[in-house]
Amino acid sequence: MGASGANEAGAGEGPRPRACGKYKIMMKSNYDKCPYIPVIHGDGEVPCCWSGWAGVLDEAAGSLTGLRGRKVLTIECYTGVDEEELADAVAGHLPSATLFRSKDVFLSENEVDALVAPFNGGDDPVFGFMTNLTMESYLDPVKVEAMRASIADVGGIVVLIGSGASLVDAGDVLVYADLARWEAQMRMRRNDIANLGTANNTLKWSLQYKRAFFNDWRVCDELKMRLVGKCDYVLDTCRPNEPKMITAGDEARAYELALKRPFRVVPFFDPAPWGGQWMKRTCDLPDGPENYGWCFDGVPEENSIVFRFGEHFVELPSINLVLREPQRLLGEKVYARFGAEFPIRFDLLDTIGGGHLSFQVHPLTEYIKEQFGMGYTQDESYYMLDADEGATVYLGLKEGIEPDAMLADLEAAQRGEKPFDDEQFVCRWPAKKHDHFLIPAGTCHCSGAGAMVLEISATPYIFTFKLWDWGRLGLDGQPRPINIGHGKKNILWDRTEDMVRRELVNAVEELERTPEWREERTGLHATEFIETRRHWFTGPVEHHTHGGVNMLNLVEGREAVVESPTGAFEPFVVHYAETFIIPAAVGPYVIRPHGESVGAECATLKAFVRS
Repeated sequence: MGASGANEAGAGEGPRPRACGKYKIMMKSNYDKCPYIPVIHGDGEVPCCWSGWAGVLDEAAGSLTGLRGRKVLTIECYTGVDEEELADAVAGHLPSATLFRSKDVFLSENEVDALVAPFNGGDDPVFGFMTNLTMESYLDPVKVEAMRASIADVGGIVVLIGSGASLVDAGDVLVYADLARWEAQMRMRRNDIANLGTANNTLKWSLQYKRAFFNDWRVCDELKMRLVGKCDYVLDTCRPNEPKMITAGDEARAYELALKRPFRVVPFFDPAPWGGQWMKRTCDLPDGPENYGWCFDGVPEENSIVFRFGEHFVELPSINLVLREPQRLLGEKVYARFGAEFPIRFDLLDTIGGGHLSFQVHPLTEYIKEQFGMGYTQDESYYMLDADEGATVYLGLKEGIEPDAMLADLEAAQRGEKPFDDEQFVCRWPAKKHDHFLIPAGTCHCSGAGAMVLEISATPYIFTFKLWDWGRLGLDGQPRPINIGHGKKNILWDRTEDMVRRELVNAVEELERTPEWREERTGLHATEFIETRRHWFTGPVEHHTHGGVNMLNLVEGREAVVESPTGAFEPFVVHYAETFIIPAAVGPYVIRPHGESVGAECATLKAFVRS
């Protein structure tokens, strides 16, 4: 792992080439793809981390020493953890132990499918309904009692592993094996894992994802939270056959450190049918994929957060911090409004050298609540990190169009009869670097080719109703799902050219100016709950969380440093295009140019939940 905003030196890697804009000016890449937080006790001691299956299992089983009679080591697993790898490790390193598998006490797969069906959306390829199931719902009570009786009859060491294992027997020692959702998705794509309680690993990965999003992850998160304070150890299973284990106490101390300072989650990059080339150069990405369309560099629900324990890097789901410390991370008012959910999302969308995004609309609040069980919707905006000459954004509808005519044209395009006539129905706006386009729910929109978008939105990112995908295929060679049926129920037909020009395009208001900085309000729209502020600065700028979480991106300048005016945290260096989070508990902080940017003008874009 390389160095991060922890302000430590790099791990021997030199700078790498990147390019800005049209790649005319070559620079060295300083985008940090592997941020981490160092964990050190107050006395300067580095806490223990056990790595490799031999070290992990020796420590966990060794904790049973001194107990008499039957000794139970329980390893509770988040869905997606490779339980077969874990079982093989137990057999290889604890050969005298008796192994039990929680999967043996689940309902039959047919029963599980029936249980999940109300939340799985039927034949809908994308959408379901948020579950109200718990892990207990999956277990057969008769099988559970039979396994408990079998465990009681065994002498020596018993190892019980799997999802729901802690509900069968919490064990004398309890280990929680965790996994970030992004890594789970990678395993779905490789057909390596199945959904909770099934053997459906050959199912199309997008359908596995849908089921995990609406059901499995919610079920496992609920149980995970019940086990806080009851586990002895936490196990990082992100990398196959490279387990890392820390004590539950040290996990809690790691989260405590994160709450007191700025931090970054680990970004991940993904190709897309419309993807471009800007991120590949700017972020120094591998040349394997033809393009990169997405960068999720601020989605705690799916990203991970890495902590450094001496020479070991422990990767845990960043959603854990949201679930365990929502009031201190989000702030009391944000938590009261959204619960233990991180309501703001930053991601990057690259169409420079690529194609248009899908033409789409996001659901209205009542619709997303009634149809999918979500409490708020995906309002968003496009901030232009960069743009080719001639780049455009599709936003809003032309004046005086007939809704039935546009819907008929979309449906004809979907049937393959003709391309959608976007020029007749949709407004296009020229886009240049640092423009900001506001996209409240119900507004038809998409980014055109030639744009590098910092997308700032509310978190329900899966709820995009595609209306037209420009007649292209997905990366799997198949058409991507089009959602005209949902979309037409959510289009606000009064979001037309005059309104868009007046309220949604570069609605910038200067708020304050000093010789060293100026602050601007850039949105979002009055109907949206996220506020965004841009600061241009050549010197230090004072910020304050005011009791609510802040999410920022360095949108101009090579690098800046975030500091505490009271010395509450170590200086935290951020680089161009990196997203970082300031927990509500931090309070005051200062941002100023750093390194190569000293003497140059920098800019940050900050998002927070309006009071």
